[in-house]
Amino acid sequence: MNIISNEKLIRRNNRIGLVATFGGLIILGLGMYITLAVQQYASFSLLFLLVGYILSQVGIYYSNRFGKSPRPDEMLNTSLKGLDSKYTVYHYSSPVSHLLVGPAGIWILLPHHQKGVITYSNGRWKQKGGNWYLKIFAQEGLGRPEVEVSSQIQSMQKFLKEKLGEENEIPQIQSALVFTNPKVEISIPDDETPPAETIQLSKLKDVVRKSSKGKSLSPANLALIEQALEK
Repeated sequence: MNIISNEKLIRRNNRIGLVATFGGLIILGLGMYITLAVQQYASFSLLFLLVGYILSQVGIYYSNRFGKSPRPDEMLNTSLKGLDSKYTVYHYSSPVSHLLVGPAGIWILLPHHQKGVITYSNGRWKQKGGNWYLKIFAQEGLGRPEVEVSSQIQSMQKFLKEKLGEENEIPQIQSALVFTNPKVEISIPDDETPPAETIQLSKLKDVVRKSSKGKSLSPANLALIEQALEK
């Protein structure tokens, strides 16, 4: 498998995460100090606390993706190890953050690091379990994955339409929510169909290989897409 990563962007965003995290902690500390020791300026402490909290959340966002190793891109690489050279995974070097292209088609990979029980029912996602403190101060929430999936598919479709032209058919774009935390459990009823494959990291390669046994991407289309991405 070929791996193409935007290392410059990864290093830059890692620095942003570090600065935002430590800056947020310092400002939160100042806010707490003003609240406790300089009560005549207590009204300013709320501003410090708000700014500090926002900065810390920005730091969490960037650090989770670009900081501590193994990063999401590194975990995806490890999970996909063993795919042949017809596959290429693109990290931060395509219209979406993580993209796998090969005989199994075009796959948008969306890594999530939440733990606990992930459920999908009646069009809604839920996360049960996990540490509530970490959810607030050290971990992003699950959010609305269906919005993220839809947005990234549209971005990829627009890109391919511009690059391949009207004369070439746009291949189907598949997506997978990949939960990287080993302490996650995915519970989706058989009669529910989430907007993307929802799997644990360890099962990603099997899902891709199974997909390649169906309607795969032809060598000609694969070459066109790879050329478009290289440009």
